[in-house]
Amino acid sequence: MSTSSAELLRQIKSQIEEIDPSEVKELIDEGVVIIDVRGSEEAAAGHLPGAKLIPRGHLEQRIEGAVPDRTTSLIVYCASGVRSAYAARTLREDLGYANVKSMTGGITLWKDRGYEVEVPRSLSAEQRDRYSRHLLIPEIGAEGQQKLLDAKVLLLGAGGLGSPTALYLAAAGVGTLGIVDDDDVDLSNLQRQVIHNNQRIGTPKVDSAEESIRALNPDVNVVKYPVRLRAENIMEIIEGYDVIVDGVDNFPTRYLLNDATVRLKIPVVSASILGFDGQLSVFAPYEGPCYRCLFREPPPAELAPSCGANGVLGVLPGTMGLLQATEVVKLIVGIGDPAIGRLLLYDALGATLTEVKVRRDPECPICSRDPSEITDEEMGVFPDYEAFCAAAG
Repeated sequence: MSTSSAELLRQIKSQIEEIDPSEVKELIDEGVVIIDVRGSEEAAAGHLPGAKLIPRGHLEQRIEGAVPDRTTSLIVYCASGVRSAYAARTLREDLGYANVKSMTGGITLWKDRGYEVEVPRSLSAEQRDRYSRHLLIPEIGAEGQQKLLDAKVLLLGAGGLGSPTALYLAAAGVGTLGIVDDDDVDLSNLQRQVIHNNQRIGTPKVDSAEESIRALNPDVNVVKYPVRLRAENIMEIIEGYDVIVDGVDNFPTRYLLNDATVRLKIPVVSASILGFDGQLSVFAPYEGPCYRCLFREPPPAELAPSCGANGVLGVLPGTMGLLQATEVVKLIVGIGDPAIGRLLLYDALGATLTEVKVRRDPECPICSRDPSEITDEEMGVFPDYEAFCAAAG
């Protein structure tokens, strides 16, 4: 380091607060926010437990997304304490973060003291290239991308909603995509079911969807279920999945899905479409309302016609399916504010999105019951939903 550089560093350090690694170690358990300002290649060799990676060269662009509250206590570190000193001054003087400290000696001194270092699972060179835009986002990064690669998501339907959801979840790197659909590709599907094409007319939809997904991203494991979801098979099919995407188009299956997922505590990202209207919500068992809290009983048939009877705007499933895919990513990575306890109503003609707050029903026949009261014998036993919906109609 030249004399001028050393003098500049001394000036910088005189303007910031420094903290010893021993003090940082004590603060980790208290939830302090730690920022690693090294490059991604350096961080791949190991980082402080719970640290957020924001390379020094991207600090100004990304810190607000990672730490929106400027009163948050921050500790920044690098390899030896030089870059973190500059970063601390930038955060305080230029970006308005009032409580910032630079860790003395960086991770080098931290390791010399024998303190714990987390070594992240590494992505391959091809994965780092493929998911590079995710890696640049502090809320996702390498850790979030690994969560996506480890995740298992089940899509109910490879139709209008399932098509865009499957494609974008595959592109995002969701490691396992299960697809439940017992239909074949039909010419009338192609106006909206973009995962299929002319050459696959007559092909089972699960096979057509698998072909498109594999062509897009070979990282994805596709599990096919060319069956109709029924009370006899639902528990076996859905168990073990992290999130379920509901793209079904009939009430008996929706009520069956709700009751089964509440029992297994699996969140459901649900959407529906008709004409120019779409709606979406996330049903997270025991965190928010379930489907039965919103719709205790199905509406009469004349108030809930199918897309086959009344039609649907071809691009609408794309809009709602992409919203579903977004909610799935948020749930897997653990970021943002998922649409739990909210019903989003989209009007394509008016280009409006209306939000309705919904709460758990204390008298809900499904989720008001304590899950510990459900016996093993009850877990896979369900009423006749076809008869239930027919009686309500």
